[in-house]
Amino acid sequence: MFKKILIANRGEIALRVIRACKELGIRTVAVYSEADLQSLHVRFADEAICIGPARPGASYLNIPAVISAAAITDADAIHPGYGFLSEDANFAEVCRTSDITFIGPRPELIRLMGDKSTARQAMKDAGMPVLAGSEGLVHSAEEAKEWGSAIGYPVLVKAAAGGGGRGMRVAHAPEEIIPAFLAARSEALQVFNSDEMYLEKLIPGARHIEFQVLADDNGQAIHLGERECSIQRRYQKIVEESPAVPITPQKRREMGALVEKVISQIGYTNAGTVEFLMDERGDLFFIEMNTRIQVEHPVTEMVTGIDLVKSQILLAAGASLQEITADRPVVLRGHSIECRINAEDPDTFIPSAGQITAFHVPGGTGVRVDSASYSECVIHPYYDSLIAKLVVHGRNREEALSRMSCALEMFIVEGVQTSIPKHRKILADPNFLQGNYHVGFLSNCQARPVMAAN
Repeated sequence: MFKKILIANRGEIALRVIRACKELGIRTVAVYSEADLQSLHVRFADEAICIGPARPGASYLNIPAVISAAAITDADAIHPGYGFLSEDANFAEVCRTSDITFIGPRPELIRLMGDKSTARQAMKDAGMPVLAGSEGLVHSAEEAKEWGSAIGYPVLVKAAAGGGGRGMRVAHAPEEIIPAFLAARSEALQVFNSDEMYLEKLIPGARHIEFQVLADDNGQAIHLGERECSIQRRYQKIVEESPAVPITPQKRREMGALVEKVISQIGYTNAGTVEFLMDERGDLFFIEMNTRIQVEHPVTEMVTGIDLVKSQILLAAGASLQEITADRPVVLRGHSIECRINAEDPDTFIPSAGQITAFHVPGGTGVRVDSASYSECVIHPYYDSLIAKLVVHGRNREEALSRMSCALEMFIVEGVQTSIPKHRKILADPNFLQGNYHVGFLSNCQARPVMAAN
């Protein structure tokens, strides 16, 4: 087992990793920017070291600074959390050459799945259903126009190195494909330093479904059920739940078995998430794989009772899946919902930086809050606007919905604007309450149902 783990991240996920390490008896090292000196992850880690100015590129994304911090503190492993360096294959490679364990999959798998075009092809070759799309990369606007006609509109232009909804544009007709391609490519080059693009068929009224997986070094893989993440703004998730309303037990068994087979076949290890779009017939199509812990992992923890962050650490230390799940078989119990509480205007989604002047989190049976915020803390403009993850669990979806509604009402954040009013509106919408929603839900919370609940 590891003696000391450096957390190459900040905020609530850094605290989450620290808590898992404390339960395992592992010492922790927090790295922080100058702006995060007063942050809770700095306070609760066993050691802390400043790695640069506030700007992420000079601190949390500064690979030499992170590796130097690990060397100085004699950390034998690094947990990257999510975001920042978590899906950077080069960082994982540097960890390996520095004789530091990267808590995640091997660099080769991060690189394979990080390129959305090659990931699609790899999954297709392994037997996973994928959406119709371009064969390989699309190098020019004229080529994009040809593929658009071949695939059939509407289509989605996507960055091969993309993520978080960046480098994506929709084209509904031939006259829209060239502007969409040029705009997406420009954004991708700016954000990801790569202008490699591909096209994918757009499914109107699709639902976003993802399967959580764990895999060990012995070639064994298991899935821990699915999450629905269809409530999104600008392709970024804001509400997640598990299990997904439209997924029947039979569908879960079928897709879960296929996911486990493919994950084992490609030699994946540690935690990951296989993401799909579901059409109106209930068919699932692979879109991408995230090779890290997800923001929404708590809903899976709530319905399975399995600590995913501890599992990541144990798997990286060489434990088998049998050892991790020996006394806790994977069974989905009850229902869980997560709301991402962000510091932003609830209508425009414009970030709202500033100092929190009052902060009260709800509690009670089945209520969990993952947060690094507190009264008088500062929400900086340099980083993601997440304030907290509000998670509830109930015996069924109705009870979970009731608990979430109460918890949102009792969640107090003053000093900055938050997404809480938007979440309360979502929780009051008849279509959401009935489970009839899709990825376009937020454009009109009273949208006509597109799929009947099971």
